[in-house]
Amino acid sequence: GAFTYAQTPLGFWLRDAANAFGLHVARNPWDRVGHVMQGIVPAILARELLLRCTPLRRGGWLVYLVLAACLSFSALFELIEWWSALAFGADADAFLATQGDVWDTQWDMFLCLCGASASLLLWSRMHDRQLGLAAAR
Repeated sequence: GAFTYAQTPLGFWLRDAANAFGLHVARNPWDRVGHVMQGIVPAILARELLLRCTPLRRGGWLVYLVLAACLSFSALFELIEWWSALAFGADADAFLATQGDVWDTQWDMFLCLCGASASLLLWSRMHDRQLGLAAAR
């Protein structure tokens, strides 16, 4: 709680490391890392809930609904950010971490989608084995 997203020291380290590789990152990317994680973490949770609590099976509809759940959570978070900007006015910029990027909201939701997609691609088979679904379906 000591730092805003735009002032997180680890984010400055990431920016400097990216710039050392010639990526020309101007802003503190810690907010972007958080939005990737906002997709990675809930994707497997949503997948498990859908597999355990509904008649839904593995396949296209499961992937679609998991991605939709992650994106809806991301959109809700962006609405909360917008409401805080309306409520707090100029003081909200430190909380929002837009850092002057007019496309920050769209980037946040896109990175959530990237994180959720990566999560499904990387961990679905392992998740199926843990649930005992590999041989059953």
